[in-house]
Amino acid sequence: MKSSRWASAGLFLVCSAISLQGLAADTKARTVAALYQDKVALNGQTIVAEGKVVKVNHDIMGKNWIHIKDGTGEAPANDLVVTTRQNAEIGDQVTVTGKVTINRDFGSGYAYALLIEDATIAVKK
Repeated sequence: MKSSRWASAGLFLVCSAISLQGLAADTKARTVAALYQDKVALNGQTIVAEGKVVKVNHDIMGKNWIHIKDGTGEAPANDLVVTTRQNAEIGDQVTVTGKVTINRDFGSGYAYALLIEDATIAVKK
């Protein structure tokens, strides 16, 4: 009985290590074009993306709305919209981490095929 308990513990540790490796792989920054291309599969997942801030709308519905571009994709799939409580300035190079939401419609003409919500932002110096 002792050996099966240790075997189970060892299997748990191996599975945990595999899960952590998978998690580490998911933290690699994705391009804006790749996010649009894979948006259905990524829906509900937390992603990392990098780019340059091209537009900021402050304090709309209690959040800042930041648009970033990284030079990939063609309009309209080249502009990543991010909601956050943090701030960034136009021209900042940023890394964003947030949850992918697709086909989000706020009404009044504000609909997003892809939106990164509740993101954290790290400004690159």
